[in-house]
Amino acid sequence: MSTYIIVHGAWHDGSLFEPTAAPLREMGHEVYLPTVAGNRDGDSKETGLDQAIDSIAEFIETNGLKNFVLVGHSYGGMIITGIADRMPDRIQRLVYWNAFVPNDGESLNDMVPPHYVELFDTLVEADGGAMLPFPIWRDAFINDATLEVA
Repeated sequence: MSTYIIVHGAWHDGSLFEPTAAPLREMGHEVYLPTVAGNRDGDSKETGLDQAIDSIAEFIETNGLKNFVLVGHSYGGMIITGIADRMPDRIQRLVYWNAFVPNDGESLNDMVPPHYVELFDTLVEADGGAMLPFPIWRDAFINDATLEVA
């Protein structure tokens, strides 16, 4: 059996992937769904990619995990790329699941359309974070979810 670590994207927490983890666990796999720093209740809106990567690296180290499949969804692709750079010897396989796959030195802003970069910058200036307006969140980032999940 395999060990999976599924890393969620922005504006989610690990629990979102419980429906994904359940059948894997039923097959006997071990599945972890950590919540990335910046996405937990009370976390700072100013949490950046380095802190997000740090939080998953710490989770891996704290749990003594090795030889695992590291899955990144959406923004989680940025995070698992950072983990792969930091601890390649622990990872059996990387899976980018509808995720950003950055090239070396590339940021998320390099991969999204310019109007999203402008939107993100405007949101950060307004309140220190990039909480999207619901219609953009629903239509551009989670359009396959039920209204309740979105």
